[in-house]
Amino acid sequence: MSDRDSDGSPDLNQLRTFLAVHRAGSITAGARLIGLSQPTVTAQLQVLEKRLGYRLFERLPRGVAPTAAADELAARVAEPLDLLELAVGGRRAAPAGQPPVRLGGPAEMLAVQAVPALAPLVSDGVRLHVTAGLSEELLIELRAGELDLVVSTVRPRGRAVVAEPLSDEEFVLVAAPETAQRVDRARLSREGPAVLADLPLVSYAPDMPILRRYWRHVFGVRLTRSAAVVVADLRAVRSAVVAGGGISVLPRYLCADELSCGALVPLLEPEDPPINTGFLVRRPGTVVRPHVELVARRLLAAGRTW
Repeated sequence: MSDRDSDGSPDLNQLRTFLAVHRAGSITAGARLIGLSQPTVTAQLQVLEKRLGYRLFERLPRGVAPTAAADELAARVAEPLDLLELAVGGRRAAPAGQPPVRLGGPAEMLAVQAVPALAPLVSDGVRLHVTAGLSEELLIELRAGELDLVVSTVRPRGRAVVAEPLSDEEFVLVAAPETAQRVDRARLSREGPAVLADLPLVSYAPDMPILRRYWRHVFGVRLTRSAAVVVADLRAVRSAVVAGGGISVLPRYLCADELSCGALVPLLEPEDPPINTGFLVRRPGTVVRPHVELVARRLLAAGRTW
């Protein structure tokens, strides 16, 4: 097939290749998405840039960055190309099965909320490959085409991905009942965190981001203490607090059962607790992957109940 239609305009293959690279964030990952070699993708992009008369991507140490013109072009062509791909795909012989949906997110949120919500889809033929990790690292993998969806605790920047609000998580200052007995909660409300000075802190990271945010938001002061226990899993933080290892701040969804049965006690119930919004993030145009769309819709529906 020629690089241009008979009227001199770019052909659909060029635009399809451009969109794959724009979504994936790199030429290598874009080539993988559409099943072409990297040299072929590079050549098609060069022809397209020559035809359009402007540059589409700037090369980076890792991947490529779209120019403003590329972002505008992607916004114009994404939906029509996706709909065309879906229509043509519907007339082709159906594949033996769709590839697994590659989902990333925080380990705790995946285990407690996302995976149980998605489990019924397996009987419908959906396959899942789930990866736990930090949001920023997972978003890099998403842009590179290595993941299809990411549950992110931070709102991503840039136009290479689309983020939809998924759920709000409320943070709670908790302790085991025996530990809570050592706290005068009325004094804590009046005098602030100095009342907690003798109680060890349990955190999932040395810099204590959740604890620091709670101190700043609720108490209006900077947390200057160090954690007595650091364990890189909020479920393990919960276990340590239940066992009397100290106090911590946890998402309410993660400790709702313990609060209900009395294994954990909230030390404060502020009128304005810290809230963090989670996002479901994907590259634009996942309509060409029906199972990705199915997983995304199920997560968004479930998120309204979390």
